[in-house]
Amino acid sequence: MRFTQVLCGTASAVVLAGLTPLAAQAQDTETQTVDSIVVTAQKREQNLQDVPVVVTAVGAKLLQDTGVRDIKDLTILTPGLTVTSTSSEASTTARIRGVGTVGDNPGLESSVGVVIDGVYRPRNGVSFGDLGEMERIEVLKGPQGTLFGKNTSAGVINIVTKEPEFGFGATAEATVGNYNAHGASASVTGPLFGTETLAARLYVAARERDGYNDVVTGKGPSKRDQDADQGFYTVRGQLLFVPDDKSSFKLIGDYTKRDENCCGAVQIRTGPTSAIINALAGGKGVGALTDNPYDRVAYSNRGAPSSIEDKGVSLEGNIETPFGDLTSISAIRQWRTDNGQDADFTTADLAYRNKDGTNYSQFTTYTQELRLAGKTDKFDWLVGAFLADERLETKANFLYGNDYEAYLGTILLSGIASSLAPAGIVLNQANGGGFMSQASGRPVGTTFTGGQGLYDQYKQRATTVALFTNNSWHVTDAFDITVGLRYSIDKKDLDTYQTTSDGGVGCGSVLSAAGQQRIALALIGRGVPAALFAPGNPTGASLVSTVVGNMCLPWANPQFNGRGTKQNRSDKEWSGTVKASYRFSPEVFTYASFARGYKGGGYNLDRTQSSNGTPTGGAGITPIYDTSFPGEFVDSYEIGMKNTLFNRTILLNFTGFYQKYSDFQLNTFLGTSFVVRSIPEVTSKGVDADFLWFTPVHGLTVQSGFTYADTKYGDQKIPGDPGNALALLPGSRLSLAPKYSASASMTYEHPVGDNMKARFNVGAKYSSAYNTGSDLFPPKMQEAFTLVNARVGLGAADDKWTVELWGQNLFDKNYKQVAFNGTLQGSSGLSATSPTYTPAKDTITYDAFLGAPRTYGVTLRSRF
Repeated sequence: MRFTQVLCGTASAVVLAGLTPLAAQAQDTETQTVDSIVVTAQKREQNLQDVPVVVTAVGAKLLQDTGVRDIKDLTILTPGLTVTSTSSEASTTARIRGVGTVGDNPGLESSVGVVIDGVYRPRNGVSFGDLGEMERIEVLKGPQGTLFGKNTSAGVINIVTKEPEFGFGATAEATVGNYNAHGASASVTGPLFGTETLAARLYVAARERDGYNDVVTGKGPSKRDQDADQGFYTVRGQLLFVPDDKSSFKLIGDYTKRDENCCGAVQIRTGPTSAIINALAGGKGVGALTDNPYDRVAYSNRGAPSSIEDKGVSLEGNIETPFGDLTSISAIRQWRTDNGQDADFTTADLAYRNKDGTNYSQFTTYTQELRLAGKTDKFDWLVGAFLADERLETKANFLYGNDYEAYLGTILLSGIASSLAPAGIVLNQANGGGFMSQASGRPVGTTFTGGQGLYDQYKQRATTVALFTNNSWHVTDAFDITVGLRYSIDKKDLDTYQTTSDGGVGCGSVLSAAGQQRIALALIGRGVPAALFAPGNPTGASLVSTVVGNMCLPWANPQFNGRGTKQNRSDKEWSGTVKASYRFSPEVFTYASFARGYKGGGYNLDRTQSSNGTPTGGAGITPIYDTSFPGEFVDSYEIGMKNTLFNRTILLNFTGFYQKYSDFQLNTFLGTSFVVRSIPEVTSKGVDADFLWFTPVHGLTVQSGFTYADTKYGDQKIPGDPGNALALLPGSRLSLAPKYSASASMTYEHPVGDNMKARFNVGAKYSSAYNTGSDLFPPKMQEAFTLVNARVGLGAADDKWTVELWGQNLFDKNYKQVAFNGTLQGSSGLSATSPTYTPAKDTITYDAFLGAPRTYGVTLRSRF
């Protein structure tokens, strides 16, 4: 119904435009030289080959040819860029040169900044969605803090959409594809009220698709048998007011709504806990060791409903003044995601997050940027100020399923039995739920009652005030020196209120001496010798401690119940750049640069606990009060050469880079909660290369790129890791950081008869092997793979109509986006006393979010 309504609206817009007398429009022609590539990497329009920054620029035509609608699609065209999503499309993370921020914790800001029409988006997931009609996308590699501010320590994705035009025009598009995909979009642009000063553009789209994954729901309550579907609509309107030749004002408003079921995970390796899960599920409740995960069968009795709402308004003004060109960009945006999740990804009812209004994140952001720029014969100068006020509200729930109590008791008995077996002690492992009842002294089914659990709320206000300048001195006609500087003041205030809905009675019952005595008696009754519990015997004390620790996991711990905290932090930091560039000839441009980047510190928005209530404490159940982490810094060095060859028809650019990060912010899931660790050192070194050729064959263009990025952790032991959960990190490459990546695309357009033309595009992206898990456990490795997209179209020479056949991931390559440890499903074998990973000791069930399979379809486009 929603799709039909939006489609009717788009058709009406196009028809109205068609009834208006159309101005004569010349057929679009592509200037076949490098000079036509204009970017705004330095907040002013410049030719790509004149900018001392590594920029991959993709124009509107290539974006259309390769089917790029959102940031994730962009990876096919950009070596060194990786974009992944996990538990929902809201958890989308971009990485450049192997560096990025895991997106599952809203307390962390992005390492790769995303800017759309001059407006900064606070997290990568906030910018995920149909971007509409795009003029170009620029991927700026390396820290860009001087002009784009904090949280661009790895780079920037700068998206520029099409502006309103003063000539009338309209487009319409309809698409159908496999997985029952269907979608439509339309746009209309032109002058308003017959004036030459006011123009508008309206873009609307709606898209739906069935899920990629089949879902086994078991005993429910969910009955949804598909997952990873798509369903959204979006509207973007623009007004452009040009009162004279010295000023312009652009007002943009947009709204997007997504209602989807995303994203279920599949098992890539199943551990011994699967037998317990199958018994509780009353059948096959989890993927088997012999199953092929790429059959795309997920197990979930709770489902993964997701709703995302994104809306905003911005106003950009550009005025020529006697002092310089003044630019003002004011924006207010609100983004909200509500999600549910089967937290264990099985059909046993272990744990879940409920989409009932108590599990969401919402950002409300106000931003204001002012810039004044000018130039003389010897200087190009720019000064500016930036202000931001971000309000983040997050509510989180994590609830026991009806099988949680029995499952927890059973895995505890199984683990204890394994530890005692070498001593010849045989433990009675029957009736795990009964064991929990014996330990807690409560009736069966009431130690951890289904539907109870944590309900937490976080309210954070973050404000930023920054002053910046970027200036180029033309020392000679060939030699320039650029100096940029930014001073930022960032403040964050966090209010936290946490509740455990049943008061944490299960955990609370075993915190006293009497409760721990009950645990000992319960184990003695199951075959553990009473002598092991004699005072001073470490074995018995360890067994009791193990049971207490597992009954007092963060979501069950009564010490969090009714707990309210207030935290605040302030950062005052400098970032900047120094660049020297020299043009040896009109064809050869070289540069060397240094940049200092910065990403703000923040707070971990999840329950964490330790032995002493500090982040560096060992395993324990004392809530951690100070959940803050410091800012992240990077020093970057680059030396590059940009070549424009053969009558400016070939672009060939090379850059060598070295980046050193300190206090790198790592967000990782340890099976029970997300933790944030500050890594002392991360380095990324390598080479970027870009190639573009407007060939002598009329209509044939070739574009390619290559990135070698050796991105590694330092050799130091990770601080705050007494349990050695991150023992594999020192000296290793970062997760989702391929050492080699390369992309290539070829586009060919050729006339067919007098009134038609054919257009063909094929693109490919290669990534070498990398680990997809932040803890780098070997089962999470992804082997090298190549994705191929292709599109062939036939249409009118004047583009009034075009029919395209297209395919993405054409050879149906299987690959993992992100792999992770199944909740409470095994252990790695690493511990405070065992820092070496041994595969034989690893009993974890590993889950993964898979990349999209092959999709294909037909698109009909029309232009009026």
